[in-house]
Amino acid sequence: MSDEMIIEYCAPTLAGIKSGNLFTCGYDDKQKLLNDIRRVNKCLVNKGIKAIPVRYSNHRVLIYVYRPSFLVKDFCDKDTANMLSMLGYKADDVESCVKCLSRKLVNLKSSKDFPHEIGLFLGYPIEDVKGFIKHRGSFSKCTGLWKVYGDVERAKNIFKKYEKCTNDYRSRFRNGTTLDKLAVSA
Repeated sequence: MSDEMIIEYCAPTLAGIKSGNLFTCGYDDKQKLLNDIRRVNKCLVNKGIKAIPVRYSNHRVLIYVYRPSFLVKDFCDKDTANMLSMLGYKADDVESCVKCLSRKLVNLKSSKDFPHEIGLFLGYPIEDVKGFIKHRGSFSKCTGLWKVYGDVERAKNIFKKYEKCTNDYRSRFRNGTTLDKLAVSA
C-alpha cells in the first residue's frame, strides 16, 4: 500500500473535508501490508486520521481511512443515530461502530447482506443512504461518487469539491509534497 494510493483514494479525508474513504489494494505479504498500515497510521494519527483494514479477500484488502472526530459529529445527527441504532450499532461509540461495520464486511455471505449504511461512515448524506437502501440502488436522481436521492445540486457541488481536492493533492504529491504534509489537522 503506497502513499500514492492513499492520496489517490483518500485526498478529501486527508484534506479534512470528508469523514472517510475506502479503497481496495492487492497484497502478496500480509505482514508487509500490516507494516505499511502501521507506518501510515504513525504518519497520520497526529492529524486525527486512522487507516484500518476492514476486509481481506483473495489477496486484496479493503482499507478504511477516516477521521474519528468527524464520525462523532456525523453520528450525533438524530436521524443518523437512529438509523445506526436500528442496524445494531452504538452510535455514541464511534470505535464500536467501526468494529461493527468491519464485522459485517468480514461476515458477508452474499451481496444482499452488504451493509449499505457504509455510506454514513463515508460522510454521505443520510437521505442518499436511506434512498439507496429503500430503492435498492435504483431510481436515483443522479450518480456521481454515490447515488443521489436527496439534494442533487448539493451533491454535485460536493462531487466537484472532492474532485478538485484529489487533483490538487495528486499534483502536489507528484511535485514532492509528502503524505504527512498533505494531511491536515482538523
